Formats: sequence, C-alpha cells, structure tokens
Amino acid sequence: MCDFNILNEEEKQLYHERLLTCANNFGGKNFFLQLLEAIRETKPHPLISSNMSFNIELGSITWDKVIFNDKLQLLVKARKNETEQDNLLPPKDMKNYKKILNMVRTLRPIVFHVKPADKENGSGFFFQPFDVIDQDKTKLNFLFDILFFCSIDTSKRILNYVSKK
Repeated sequence: MCDFNILNEEEKQLYHERLLTCANNFGGKNFFLQLLEAIRETKPHPLISSNMSFNIELGSITWDKVIFNDKLQLLVKARKNETEQDNLLPPKDMKNYKKILNMVRTLRPIVFHVKPADKENGSGFFFQPFDVIDQDKTKLNFLFDILFFCSIDTSKRILNYVSKK
C-alpha cells in the first residue's frame, strides 16, 4: 500500500478520507504526523514493546498482545511481496507459507487503539493489523501499514490528496 501512485482515483480518494478521519480523531494532521515521526524515530521498533504501548506527549497507541521480534521480522519480509502478489500470504507451495500463515493467525486478533492525550482533540480510533479477504487472501490493514511502516511522505501525500474529478 505504500506506493500511493499505483492506486486508481477512487482508491486514492477512499484512503484519503479514511486517513483524514483518523488524523482528525487524533487531533488533526499535524498531531498525526508527529505521531508517525515519533514511531519512525523509535528504536527498537515500537511494535515489539513488552508493555504493548507506544506513548508520546500527544497521545498513545496500545494493543493487547506482545509481538515478538521474530514475528515482526517475518511481517516486514512478507509485506514486501504483498504489493506484487496482491496478497500477504505467499502461494501455498512456497516454503515460508506456513510460517507466514502462523504469523497472520498470531497477530490477526490484536486490536490497536490510538488515542490522543487530550480528549478535546478527538476520540481516537482503532484497527486490526490485517484485512482477511478469504481463507487464501490476506492484506495488511491500510492504517497498520501507514502507522508502522510507510514513509511519512506517503502519509502526507494521502492526507493532502485532492481528487482530480
């Protein structure tokens, strides 16, 4: 999903509206972009935090299950192939299919809650890491990908998108 340019106009508009709604529920574009910058600067990756949270002055992200580094590394590798095969899951005959399927099964029930520090800034939002289309097709959730992996420039492009219609 991180290549916004390959999407058609309807998809671009849909992603723009969804991300803008989430940003507004976190206090606006600037607060949301500051959250993304803080996530990108944090080492090790915030997803492997043992207290299942990521906090900055403007707000927090919490989730309900520990994510171990091996699962994160497998997810990073799998998401690279998602764009070209239009599926996070590799073909069933690939040797890493079972590992990726187990990773998806482990992480799928996790719910991420993003909340601003001040309730006056918005109500926050929540999401799960994957969109399961059917038993053979799973994709990364758009918000999960934007929050934890895509470049900040991509996020800015989506937030500032203006339809050509």
